[in-house]
Amino acid sequence: MNKKWWKDSVVYQIYPRSFMDSNGDGIGDLRGIISKLDYLKTLGVDVVWLSPVYKSPNDDNGYDISDYQGIMDEFGTMADWDELLAGLHDRGMKLIMDLVVNHSSDEHAWFVESRKSKDNPYRDYYIWRPGKDGQEPNNWTSFFSGSAWQYDETTEEYFLHLFSKKQPDLNWENPKLRQEVYDMMTWWLDKGIDGFRMDVINLISKADGLPSAPGGKRYDWGGDFFMNGPRVHEYLEEMNREVLSKYDIMTVGECPGAGAADAVRYANNEGTELDMIFTFEHMDLDSGPGGKWDVKPWQLADLKAVMSKWQKDLEGKAWNSLYLNNHDQPRMVSRFGNDSEYRVESAKMLATFLHMMQGTPYIYQGEEIGMTNVQFESLSDYNDLEIHNMYREKVVEGGEDHQKIMEAIYVKGRDNARTPMQWDASEHAGFTTGTPWLKVNPNYADINAEQALDDANSIFYYYQKLIRLRKEFDIIVYGTYDLVLPDHDQVYAYTRTLVDEQLVVLNNFTGEEAMVELEIGEFADSNLLIGNYEDVAGTFAGKATLRPYEARVYLLKK
Repeated sequence: MNKKWWKDSVVYQIYPRSFMDSNGDGIGDLRGIISKLDYLKTLGVDVVWLSPVYKSPNDDNGYDISDYQGIMDEFGTMADWDELLAGLHDRGMKLIMDLVVNHSSDEHAWFVESRKSKDNPYRDYYIWRPGKDGQEPNNWTSFFSGSAWQYDETTEEYFLHLFSKKQPDLNWENPKLRQEVYDMMTWWLDKGIDGFRMDVINLISKADGLPSAPGGKRYDWGGDFFMNGPRVHEYLEEMNREVLSKYDIMTVGECPGAGAADAVRYANNEGTELDMIFTFEHMDLDSGPGGKWDVKPWQLADLKAVMSKWQKDLEGKAWNSLYLNNHDQPRMVSRFGNDSEYRVESAKMLATFLHMMQGTPYIYQGEEIGMTNVQFESLSDYNDLEIHNMYREKVVEGGEDHQKIMEAIYVKGRDNARTPMQWDASEHAGFTTGTPWLKVNPNYADINAEQALDDANSIFYYYQKLIRLRKEFDIIVYGTYDLVLPDHDQVYAYTRTLVDEQLVVLNNFTGEEAMVELEIGEFADSNLLIGNYEDVAGTFAGKATLRPYEARVYLLKK
């Protein structure tokens, strides 16, 4: 089975700004997280992934780092961080930090030096180019709309920024830069952290010559020239050799545009690069030809195809990471479930669907109590840079319909995930005694952690049981995945098989009853491991009628 602790683990992602505010300034902080460690221990998670807490001007909520070895003032001090790490370790949990090294902030000391002159020793830490015919060096657009190049008057050249213009891309072709990154990683690992989640790590290698995207457009998507680039595996193998292999840690790479074949290299069983990567294929199922904001209904058949491909293509070769939402994605119960009439049932079903697959599950804060998307009336209530850039490009400059774009924001905007954690029914959901940096979802009086902890049948306790089952049954972690009933238009059913045992996992993705019938072959003796409805038969003979959004998991033995 090639057992590893990070395969057996369940990870909980904290977005610090929105988790818990300890001092009334409206911004979540490290002491707020410390105050909720027992809550995480009760849930049963093994690892906490902390989104960036480093010093930052906060142009992109901390993903623009000005000092990799300092803590953002709003979040607290390094002493607070040390206490957080100790508190997690004392409770048997581990901590992984966000590693953001495709780019830094333009306020990082390296970039401040880099822009001073063309012969500055730090010039080559970033990607500078002269313009072409009075325009940018190439036609690439950034992830956040507009050109990926910013003109700098001091040296009359452009620097590359695949994200915000305050996030210049680091030049990984420079060995000095790479060594600085490795030294910084080592510094954190020596402080006792247990690994890294690596932000857009597959963008660090750009194509030679930085060619324009073909087609002749003034601005165009150039992803083919910086996603999974020519030297990315060389760099990650070097990082592994120089740093990662020297510690017993877990690593997960965020890899937009990476397919299953790429994952087999990035997350190979030999351990020469990373332990696992995040795929985005299932996150794009509701994107039309126009991309993320061109929203279309997702199809269950497509979800089956994508998830099954990743399960089978990585089988025996690499390890999956399992998630349905995070700080960049809408809330999963609103996107894949039913966030009104069947919110509780569908949240539990989606958790069952995910946690019974092969891979390491990731829970995003608030998911365990069934938090939902939000619909703010005014654009000014949204904080996210991506939303405001897109709105300006499409509505202000492009003349598109305001309401149509607001509807897309309601479905896909990143602030859906960033509204403050809903702790109780008091003002601002118990997140802060001050004014929250982003408004709280108005449904906090009905959906909050205090209510969940008081209800034995809550989503929270269902997650607790899923996590506990993972510790009890090797088959949940190491069993082989196989899709069954591929053409069923309501139910996503699959099996997991390990030696003489088999799990049958049934998930009704609709608000209607669904009939299932499948062959169980030589596996006869069965018992119900978990289900999201009461009064369910404890045995399974191959037939079942599933209620709306019902999930069941049976363990069968030969």
